[in-house]
Amino acid sequence: MSDQARPGDWVQIHRVVLPPGERAPQVPPDTQAVPLEMWVKGFLLGAAGPGETASVRTVTGRVLEGRLVGIWPAPGHDFGAPVPELMTVGGEVRARLAQGGGDANRG
Repeated sequence: MSDQARPGDWVQIHRVVLPPGERAPQVPPDTQAVPLEMWVKGFLLGAAGPGETASVRTVTGRVLEGRLVGIWPAPGHDFGAPVPELMTVGGEVRARLAQGGGDANRG
């Protein structure tokens, strides 16, 4: 993959919307101490390389500008860490059902 993104590529941009100290007065002090940042994915409107200013059109049609930080970024979500208490539930339920300890029709 090239370091240069082409128009139409799916990219991610970043921009500081409000620097520290310019946040709303009702925001807690620890929040006021950090910038309000925007991270947006969209279709690139003009050629740009990482770190350069770029404009994108989001899937909702908004046109936004920021610093190009990712070209064809992977989705950044997951289902979180496994919950130890839930890891054995399936086996326990199957064992109880096999022993006649469960009735699927009981509410």
